[in-house]
Amino acid sequence: MPQLVLEDFNLAAAERRLCLAALDQGGNIVNAAKLLGITRHALKRRIIKLRITWPQPASQVPVSAPSISPSA
Repeated sequence: MPQLVLEDFNLAAAERRLCLAALDQGGNIVNAAKLLGITRHALKRRIIKLRITWPQPASQVPVSAPSISPSA
C-alpha cells in the first residue's frame, strides 16, 4: 500500500485525501470502502460531506476503445 504524506494536521483534508486515494485505487465505491475498512454507505456519506465529485467527470476518466458488436 502506498504511503500518504500529509502537509499539515488538517483532519478534513486528510480524510478527503484518503477517500480520493481509495476511490482511485479501488475504482468504485464498494472496493474503495473495503480498502478503507468502512461500509459503502459510510463512504457515500463521506463523499457527500467532503464534496467529492464521484464518479469522476468524463474528461478525467481514462477512455477505453469502444466495443464493436456485430450488427444483425
